[in-house]
Amino acid sequence: MDGVAANITFGSGIPGDAELRLCGDMSGAKRAVELGVSEWFNSIEFAAAGAKAIAVDPDPDRIAEMRRRADAAELTVQCLTADLADLGDISSASCEVVVAAHSILGVDDLGRLLRQVHRILKPSMPFVISMPHPFAAVTDAKPYGTGARTLGDWFTALGRSNFRVDQVKELGVSPTSPIPTTLILRSRKEGS
Repeated sequence: MDGVAANITFGSGIPGDAELRLCGDMSGAKRAVELGVSEWFNSIEFAAAGAKAIAVDPDPDRIAEMRRRADAAELTVQCLTADLADLGDISSASCEVVVAAHSILGVDDLGRLLRQVHRILKPSMPFVISMPHPFAAVTDAKPYGTGARTLGDWFTALGRSNFRVDQVKELGVSPTSPIPTTLILRSRKEGS
C-alpha cells in the first residue's frame, strides 16, 4: 500500500482506513464506489486521494448533498441516484474497491446486491462492508439472530456470491463497553 490511502470512515469512533488499511491505494484514478452515501460521505475522501469516485444512493437528497460537498471541496464525484442493487450504469470489472459503510443492512435482496457488486469489481479487488455489530443488539428479550443478519449469514451470502472474506474486524470494545459495536468485513472478488 505504497500509494495514497483514502481517509475512509467505517463508523463513529472507529479507526478509519488509514489505520485499518482495508481499501488500499486510491491514487492513479482508480475507480472507487461508495454504495449508499454514508453519513461520512466517503466518496469525497476517495476523490481527495486521487480516485475516480462514484456515489450510489436511492435517495436524491443524499445525492444532492454529495454533489454540494464535492463542489465545495472542488472535487469530482460521479453521483448516481439508483437502487443499491441497480449498478447497471457502472461497467463490469471496472472498479478497484466498493465500500458500504452502514448502508446495506436494510437491503431485502442481498444476493442481488452482492452479484451486482461482484460484476463491477475487478478480480481480487475488495468489497468492504461496515455495520453495527449483530451481537450489539442482543438482549434477554432479543436473542442473537432474531434481528439483524448474523455473522454467519454475512459469510454465507458473500460466499454464495463468489466473495472470499479475508478480514474481519470487530471494533468498539472499551472498558465501558465489553461488546463490539461495529463489524467490518473485507471480502475479495473471486473469479471473473
